[in-house]
Amino acid sequence: MKTTKSTKSKAAKTTQTKKKTVAPRQEPLISYYDVNFLESEAGRQVRMLSEFTAPGVTFKQERIKNTIVFFGSARTLPMSEIKSRQKKTKDPKTLERLKNLEKVAESYDLARELSKKLSKWINHPHHEGYAICTGGGPGIMEAGNRGADDVGAPSVGLNIKLPFEQHSNPYITDCLNLQFRYFFIRKYWFLNLSRALVVFPGGYGTLDELFEMLTLIQTNKYAQKMPVVVFGTKFWKKLINWSYLAETGMIDKEDLSLFKFTDSIDEAYDFITNILEQQDSAI
Repeated sequence: MKTTKSTKSKAAKTTQTKKKTVAPRQEPLISYYDVNFLESEAGRQVRMLSEFTAPGVTFKQERIKNTIVFFGSARTLPMSEIKSRQKKTKDPKTLERLKNLEKVAESYDLARELSKKLSKWINHPHHEGYAICTGGGPGIMEAGNRGADDVGAPSVGLNIKLPFEQHSNPYITDCLNLQFRYFFIRKYWFLNLSRALVVFPGGYGTLDELFEMLTLIQTNKYAQKMPVVVFGTKFWKKLINWSYLAETGMIDKEDLSLFKFTDSIDEAYDFITNILEQQDSAI
C-alpha cells in the first residue's frame, strides 16, 4: 500500500508537535548528607572526626568543664530488682545469673549514694562547671546518673552503640546524652574532662577502662594528679593480686598509690573532693 504525500505530511507534523517527557530534576545530594556514604567504609574518617569534635561543642555550650567519672558493670542490679526478677522467672540459667549478681548488688545503691553526695558538692556555686559522667547505659552507669538526677545536678552519658546490654538510661541530662560508635574516641572523652574517677565492680569493659586510665596516669600522659577510687575492696582484691604485680616487678610499688581502695561513701567523697578543692584553689 502506498503512503500518500498528505499522510506523510500529517505524520511529520504530529511528531514535531509532540512534547518530550523529561523527569523532574533532582537536587544533587551533598556528600555530608549522604547516609549511604557516611555509613560506608569511605566515610569512616568523617564519622571519627564527628565523634571527636561534636562532644566538645556540646560541653562548651552547656558549660561543662570538669567531670567526675563513674565506671562499672552494665549488668549490676539493685537487690530489690534482683528479687523481683527472681519471682517472675523459672528459667534455671536466669535464676543462676541473678543469684551471682547478688554478690555485687550493693554496688548499685552505693554508686547512686556516692554520686548523689558528689552531686551536692557539684551544685555549690564554687564548683560550677562540674558534672557526673558515666558510660550512659544501665547498671552502675544508671546508678551514677540517677544519683545526680536525685539532687538536680547535671550528668553526662557517653553511650556506645552495641548489639546488646547498652541503652541510654533515663537519668542522663537530655542535652548531655551522647552516642558513640567508636570505643577509642569515647575513651578520649572520658578522660578529656575527667578530674576524678570512681570504679565499681565490672567485667571486661570496666577492666579495660580502669587499666587504660591507670596506664595514662602512670606514664604521665595526664597532666595532673587525678584521684582514682576503686570501690569494693573484696571484689577487686579477690579478682586481682595487686601486690604480686609489684612483687614481680611488673609495676613499681609506688604505682599502687595511683588509686585508693575503699568501701566507704564518706571516705571516697572526702578523698575526691579534698584533692579537687586543693587543685582548684591553686589555679
